[in-house]
Amino acid sequence: MVQLTINGIKVNAEDGMTILDAAKSVGITIPTLCHMKNLFPSGACRICSVEVEGFRGLTPACAYPVSEGMVVETDSPRVRRARKTIVELLIENHPQDCLICVRNKNCELQDLSERYGVREHRYVGETKSHAIDISSASMERDPAKCILCGRCVRACHEVQKIGAIDFTKRGFSSIVTTPYNKGLNVSDCILCGQCILVCPTAALREKSSVKEVASALYDRKKYCIAQVAPAVRASIGEEYNMPLGTDVTGLIVTGLRRLGFKKVFDTNFAADLTIMEEATELVHRIQNGSALPMFTSCCPGWVKYAEMNSPEILDHISTCKSPHEMEGAVLKTYYAKKMGIDPKDIYVVSIMPCTVKKYESARPELKEEVLPDVDAVLTTRELVRFFKIAGIDFNDLPESEFDNPLGESTGAAAIFGTSGGVMEAALRTAYWKLTGKELDKLEFEEIRGMEGVKEATVNINGMEINIAVVNGIGNVKQIVEQVKSGNSKHHFVEVMACPGGCINGGGQPIHQKPEKVMKRVKVLYQIDENAKHRRSHENESVKTLYREFFGEPNSHKAHEILHTEYFDKKKILNN
Repeated sequence: MVQLTINGIKVNAEDGMTILDAAKSVGITIPTLCHMKNLFPSGACRICSVEVEGFRGLTPACAYPVSEGMVVETDSPRVRRARKTIVELLIENHPQDCLICVRNKNCELQDLSERYGVREHRYVGETKSHAIDISSASMERDPAKCILCGRCVRACHEVQKIGAIDFTKRGFSSIVTTPYNKGLNVSDCILCGQCILVCPTAALREKSSVKEVASALYDRKKYCIAQVAPAVRASIGEEYNMPLGTDVTGLIVTGLRRLGFKKVFDTNFAADLTIMEEATELVHRIQNGSALPMFTSCCPGWVKYAEMNSPEILDHISTCKSPHEMEGAVLKTYYAKKMGIDPKDIYVVSIMPCTVKKYESARPELKEEVLPDVDAVLTTRELVRFFKIAGIDFNDLPESEFDNPLGESTGAAAIFGTSGGVMEAALRTAYWKLTGKELDKLEFEEIRGMEGVKEATVNINGMEINIAVVNGIGNVKQIVEQVKSGNSKHHFVEVMACPGGCINGGGQPIHQKPEKVMKRVKVLYQIDENAKHRRSHENESVKTLYREFFGEPNSHKAHEILHTEYFDKKKILNN
């Protein structure tokens, strides 16, 4: 330990701790822009500069370690002037459209401008001008709003290890862009949206579907149906200043009905359906020794990654559609027939924590004849904006239940939204399918948590089943290389592109606090623990669906409607 003084306060800090962290430990907040917790500091933006006694210039607090006897001032007149000047220079090279910006009131540059009392334009000069990249089905990139903090680049390179964007050119001409400044749609981007979550401005944002959904709701010919993913209910309350980890399922259902949706179903129903199909597929592969390990397919970011980078392993990925696509497919086949509705009049909107789901819903193979399974996807953030536009006071809404039969779900479905949840849910049903018995202990603690790769061995009927859970696409390469080389010991592998799983998806409320993710995760596990039924094969509505329509899991009809195929995307792009 070392002792230093910060703003006159004696501080005991660990040797090697930065000035930024030492200040935070005693309740002193130093602003940052380029800093990312748990990554090596870059000290690029200098907004965290502080005065250190004996030092000639200002020192970046995020990058400089503490030392014995150090005396630091974090809010001296010199520091304030420097920070204000940095903010002013950033503002003068930034579009002046705050009132119409999607990040208005949720912008770090705007917050810093207010904090340091920027009330006039003191600097005038050349400004950058760039075209907005709208080529992707999921995301938009506006380089004019980029402040070159580098957080998106670091998230893409160091966390996700994709490298779809980077700095190019120098000085005033510097820009963060894709290789050759081409569109995101032809880059290596998997559209996970993790760059959006770390972007301090609106340089990166989701492509909004609010207008088209609003138009559908006002079209009397359309029978609009909403479905809600498990991760949304555990996070949307943050946008309304509710305590972290508040389950607001009932409020979401009421809010969607007030927007004009005729039915509101739970995507968890389709998560149970996915488990029935996926567990059956896994058992078939194990018993027949075909294409093992089997990878999960519910994360479209992971599927896009495999199609772009490792097409030789595509036959190892489960052919099951993701839950919201399965739900859409069932709505436009079984449900439409049962309710006497023309499928072309049904408009399915998925409320998702994810940006890449927008891309997924536009995939041409995810259709029933000519109709897309899902017509539009709204992120958690978009739903909040929609509620505000409609004048819906979310905090004061009464609770209501999902519509049935496609709203019934089990606890196994709820944990789909967190890393390890799909694996855990699948094992509960795979065990039953292989043994005819129920698991006594449903929790698989060894595959829970935030580790990059979690591995375990499960004994099922005398057979040792080796499993792995990949938490974040940046950790998948070692598992993929094992499969390519023929050295994989695994039978079943879950992959979630976003660290933490869908609960930390690119469409979730923007934050810079990792502890928020864990509180969201806790909600999903609590829903599972409190559920009447905790195994997907116990879902009575799913059982009825098989009796009345599909016959049995992995039947010919189930494959036609609930399963899909994958393609070598690099080959397609090159042609």
